[in-house]
Amino acid sequence: MNIFRKFFRFNCYERDKWVAKMSHTIPAGSNVLDVGAGSCPYRELFKHCNYKTHDFAQLKDFQLRGGTGYNKIDYVSDINNISVDNASFDAIICTEVFEHIPEPILALNEFARILRPGGRLILTAPLQSGIHQEPFHFYGGFTNFWYEKFLNESGFKEILVEENGLFNRFYSQESLRFLLLNHPFKNIITFLLSPFWLVLCFILVPFAFIAPFLDTFDRDKRFTIGYHVTATRI
Repeated sequence: MNIFRKFFRFNCYERDKWVAKMSHTIPAGSNVLDVGAGSCPYRELFKHCNYKTHDFAQLKDFQLRGGTGYNKIDYVSDINNISVDNASFDAIICTEVFEHIPEPILALNEFARILRPGGRLILTAPLQSGIHQEPFHFYGGFTNFWYEKFLNESGFKEILVEENGLFNRFYSQESLRFLLLNHPFKNIITFLLSPFWLVLCFILVPFAFIAPFLDTFDRDKRFTIGYHVTATRI
């Protein structure tokens, strides 16, 4: 299963691996808030911490990761007005949430309020994204320049922005999506085109295994699925 996720769902696989890596950098006993936690897929990663969760809790079960619905949510509120005291947390984790909130800059300000000085922000969001979790989807994505500008203005330093795959992995993901969306049994047109679809399968499926290697030669770095971001509260 991990091999399948690594090459065919690399976005989620690489994000999970990165969050796991970040969890090891948070000292035991730290107060950690998972903002927009949903089904709380990272709860076990932070079991060495005092792990709390937040969400606005307005999505349907099938819209959440795994389709299992919400896990235990400690704070239910708008992301820009979380009912905790100033400097309550040593770390905030927020993954794949910012595209779903109308005013993400205000959310950064709220994170700065509830993080203690020196506290860590662990954040991911897409740069390329199709519509999902509708009607709560407001942005296609955020650039590295967005993070650098608005995190700095919100009171953060030591801002590190890393790409989650480059053009070839992005192209590979969308190629596989093309195959899934146009499978031969979708309608009469795709059925008639099934020989062409099969040829593409023999080309595009192996490409998923080659794409990570090709990404090492991408010097432009203009395309990525999204960014993994860390920052420290001043």
